[in-house]
Amino acid sequence: MIIIFLGAPGSGKGTQAKQLSDARSWPQLSTGDMFREHISTKSDLGMKAKSFMDKGELVPDSVVVDMVAVRVKNPDCKNGFILDGFPRTTPQAEALDLQLKGMSRAVDRVVLFEIENEELVRRLTGRRTCPKCGSVFHLVSKKPQVEDLCDSCGHKGLKQRDDDRADVVHNRLDVYRKQTAPLIGYYQKQGKLRSISADQDFDAVFRDIIEATS
Repeated sequence: MIIIFLGAPGSGKGTQAKQLSDARSWPQLSTGDMFREHISTKSDLGMKAKSFMDKGELVPDSVVVDMVAVRVKNPDCKNGFILDGFPRTTPQAEALDLQLKGMSRAVDRVVLFEIENEELVRRLTGRRTCPKCGSVFHLVSKKPQVEDLCDSCGHKGLKQRDDDRADVVHNRLDVYRKQTAPLIGYYQKQGKLRSISADQDFDAVFRDIIEATS
């Protein structure tokens, strides 16, 4: 089964994708991981992507979709996989459908994580990260046991990432909505979209995902 998770930054789709991956033995695919792998191995696609990135330009959709096409031909994707955060635009979705059709495959289900804007801002701006070990905390929902001290490694001085500042968060959400609104309609027309409330506790969200992907 081929699953796509759609959701704004902070909606929890990455964490839930890992949970579903573990439960169903479907790999969770990340375009970021693909970029890193292709660039580190200096593949043709990696060098193409790097040439744009070095100039500060966006990597063309054709290169990104080709990377996805290469990845899903791996044996671990035979029974299904989860795409988290891709596609981001309608042209990417159309190109992905075309690539999958050439493999006699197709997207089976698209799970849309619905959540209010105010909750997303609260979640993202409250996030703090340990600069030493990378552990993530939250000022409301996952406080460190000792204020400003990492539970995992004891480092003092948890940091707010630049892209978790309020002004940046609002901009990220605006970009997401401009890109994703057309995708919602695209998959609705195909009868593949399932909406779930992401403003529930973790287990409740996961139960809804299991139901939506069964």
